[in-house]
Parts: sequence; structure tokens; C-alpha cells
Amino acid sequence: MKKRRIFETAVHGIFLIMGLVTVGCVLLISVYLIIAGIPAIREIGLVKFLFGTKWASTAAEPQYGILPFILTSVYGTAGAIVIGVPIGFFCAVYLAKIAKPAVREVMEGAVSLLAGIPSVVYGLVGMMVLVPGIRKLFNLSDGAGLLAAMIVLAIMILPSIIKVALNALEAVPEEYESASLALGATPIETYFKVSVPAAGSGIAAAVVLGVGRAIGEAMAVMMVAGNAPNMPDSLFQSVRFLTTAIASEMSYSSGLQRQALFSIALVLFLFIMLINAALNFFLKREKVKQ
Repeated sequence: MKKRRIFETAVHGIFLIMGLVTVGCVLLISVYLIIAGIPAIREIGLVKFLFGTKWASTAAEPQYGILPFILTSVYGTAGAIVIGVPIGFFCAVYLAKIAKPAVREVMEGAVSLLAGIPSVVYGLVGMMVLVPGIRKLFNLSDGAGLLAAMIVLAIMILPSIIKVALNALEAVPEEYESASLALGATPIETYFKVSVPAAGSGIAAAVVLGVGRAIGEAMAVMMVAGNAPNMPDSLFQSVRFLTTAIASEMSYSSGLQRQALFSIALVLFLFIMLINAALNFFLKREKVKQ
């Protein structure tokens, strides 16, 4: 009995240490980004940095306005969510409630394979297939732009959305559906009016994961978005995201330019934290209502 108590205490201690390590890593990253990003914002000016419309870090008279990057990230993420969430949601409902075992096994394997593909491969396929397709379809001089980035991001977030939503739907007790069917509801009505609302928090968590994946992606969107620091005036405009702005210039940056890139990382970090905090707030409020 004593050995068992010692073992349980040791396991609890290990779990506590792992949790503290995780929290410590987040705190260290936060502190480092703040220390590295604040000097450039002070020198450039907060308003000029956040709301400036021109980024020319290597010009004779450098300009460090990141509003085009912010808007591009917002539009690109929103577009990916609009495209990817409905597809992922209906696919999860089909796999959880409608698909035959053989079909489900094949599709789940495909989803897992999709999740394991490196982002650079998505970018390569998008650059070789999607970008020329958009160019020919809309008769453009170049198909690399915001629309291509949205489509690539939508495909990349599908595995996260499908897997989490599928697990949430499977966790709904069978008694809920049996009671609905006993009352005369059709299977489709039961799935969408009983099972889906019951799994609402899990489906919302899937959307949160999708948002995080879309905002944080760099390599794939760099290859299909054109990577030009333009304002996102149209879906076919060559643009640059916050993540790609950092990745494209960090290797040769120095001085104020390098500090400005760390400031972009700080803005991106705060942006993601605010989105996650807002979504978690609404999720908790919905749970309280239920």
C-alpha cells in the first residue's frame, strides 16, 4: 500500500512538472517576443507600424507599415474557414453517422494521410496545379494571390476539423438519438437537430484548431500567394501574410529591419491569443447556457 502511494505521488509529480514546463515555455516565448519586439515599435511608432500601408524594409528610406499583412492574414484565414469548415463539418457528420464501415475506414485513412503531408508539399502542389488553374480560369497574368492561399489553407485545415468534430459526434450518447428516432424524427433530422447540437462544443473546438492552423501557416501560403507586400484589394492580388513576412526576410535582415520582424511576430502572437481567448469565452458561455 505504501509503495502504491509513493508511485502515485511520483506520477502526480511528473505530470505537474510537465504541466509547469509547458506553461514555462509559453511564458518564455511571450517574454522573449515582448523584449525583442517592443524596441522597433517604439522607434517606428505604434500607429505607423500597425496602420502604415507600405512595407519597404530595404529601401533608401525604409517604411515599416504592416497593415497589408494584417488584413491579408485576416482575409486569408476567414476565407479558409468559410471554405474549409462546411466541408469538414459535413464530412465528419457523414463519417460518424452515415458512412458504411468500409467507406469510413478508407476515408479516415485518407484524412490521416492528409494531416501528415508536410506544408511545403501543399505549397508545391498549389504552385504547380492550383495557381496555373486559377490563371487560366480567370484569364489572369498570374494566378498566385489571395484566392489560391485561401484554397490551400482550407485544404490544410480539413484534417483537424474532421478529426475533432468526428470525435465529438461519436461521444454523443446513443440514447439521445434513440429517443429522437422514437419520437418520429428521421435519421437526418436526428443527426442535425440532436447529435450536432449535443456535440457543439467539440465542433467549435475543431473550428478553433482550424483557425490556429490557418493563421500560423507560412511555407505553403508563401508559395501560392505571390509574397508581395500589397494591400489585399482583390482575391487575385499578390499578397503577403504576417507569417510569410517574417519567413521571407529573416534570413538577411539586420538592425531595425530585424527588430521589425520580431515586432510582426509579437503582433501575430497577440493576434492568435486574442482569437483563442474570444472563442474560448463564447464556448464557455454556451456551456453555461446549456
